[in-house]
Amino acid sequence: MKKVSISGSPRENVGKKDAKELRKNGHVPCVIYGGKDQVHFSAPEKDFKDLIYSPHVHLASLEVAGKKYEAIVQEAQFHAVSDALLHVDFLEVIADKPVRIGIPVNLIGTAEGVKAGGKLVKKARTLKVKAFAKDLPDSIDVNVEHLKVGGIVRVRDISVSNITLLDAQTNVIATVAGKRGVTDAAATAAPTGKKK
Repeated sequence: MKKVSISGSPRENVGKKDAKELRKNGHVPCVIYGGKDQVHFSAPEKDFKDLIYSPHVHLASLEVAGKKYEAIVQEAQFHAVSDALLHVDFLEVIADKPVRIGIPVNLIGTAEGVKAGGKLVKKARTLKVKAFAKDLPDSIDVNVEHLKVGGIVRVRDISVSNITLLDAQTNVIATVAGKRGVTDAAATAAPTGKKK
């Protein structure tokens, strides 16, 4: 998994007044937890561009007061009106402890049903996984070439080495919907019955 480096400054005060002042100066209040101690710090908002405002998931390499941490974003809070980044919670990654994180789904190939006039519909943008940080992939690739009109790929249909998928096995990842005038082979071949 790709990494984004962020250098932060320790926060001496963690109250609302201090946080407001930090945001006013273009910084984002943050906290790292999950390790021995909680670490409160702030970093320039522009440094979060590739970490937060991205369809990809990255590990964060954080440096605060000379100490380095590897972490994942656990939660990001945004302003209800301006959509400005208000606060970021990081979960420290420990080598021998698995983490839970959402990994983007990447659909591979052109479905048979699309070639027949259907439309590929992506139902899941991410899948929740449990794995050690070293095994986390940049994305979960799902081959859809075999899908005909009406075909479905569910969580139970895929497997990825060294990670556990946490979503319900019956959850739909992708399907091919029929457009007007397009039917699947089974429906076309269905007997109509004879009149007596």
